[in-house]
Amino acid sequence: MGTTARRNASAMKMVGALLALYRQAAGLTQRSLGERFVIGEQQIASIEQGRRPLKPDLAEQLDELLGTKGALSVALSRMPEVDLVPLWAEEYLDREQESVAISWYEGLAVPGLLQTEGYARAVFRSRVPVYDEDTTEQLVAARIKRQEILHRKVPPTMSFVIWEAALRDQLGGEDVYGEQVQTLREYAELPGVTLQILPLGRTTHAGLDGPFILLETPDYQRLAYMETQRGSHLIGDPEGVGILTQKYAMLRTQALNTEDTRAMLDRLLGEQ
Repeated sequence: MGTTARRNASAMKMVGALLALYRQAAGLTQRSLGERFVIGEQQIASIEQGRRPLKPDLAEQLDELLGTKGALSVALSRMPEVDLVPLWAEEYLDREQESVAISWYEGLAVPGLLQTEGYARAVFRSRVPVYDEDTTEQLVAARIKRQEILHRKVPPTMSFVIWEAALRDQLGGEDVYGEQVQTLREYAELPGVTLQILPLGRTTHAGLDGPFILLETPDYQRLAYMETQRGSHLIGDPEGVGILTQKYAMLRTQALNTEDTRAMLDRLLGEQ
């Protein structure tokens, strides 16, 4: 482990020790604190032991609950950044890997779990400000590695609704685009994967507020995830998750069925 990585590990332990101190001062156990948030007792314990990073959104909530006047958020902001994945996305990625069901609406690009290497590279090269090539390649590798859950012995049940607009941009050029559409066509045949295209030209659209993802964990907890330009939201409260679940159900009725989706992908391939 290099000096920067060691410094980051030490900083995580320091933040975790602060959390443990403030929790105890508030008269809370790890279980009682974990029950107030999405993450639960075991993850509180991991954060306090420095084995799991504290995320900015959770730090703000903990500061408010524990009355620590922003101390955890300030300590977190002083940690050295060594990971390519932003802290605010790490909690979602952890939950994605353990999920038993994923429902994903995407209107801007092909969902990350379905991207080819070339398409993922084109997505990261579109970023402003630009990444250097080394960073881009590391991000591409990390994205492709996430796709291992599609091929594990018992993969999660997956449903994807993709707005047709996301398939009309030819990110990376004609060859990259053609490979991506062909890959989507192959994914559309996988057991346990449901792929639907929401066509252009509709008079109603349930996804105008932007992309989102619904997850179900092994203990049947239902979560929702949304990203913005500068952060993300992992939602655990039943009302918030329920609203997005209703939106996803509506999107599925507005989208093409699976047979018509495969036919559209065939037409897109024929246009190449």
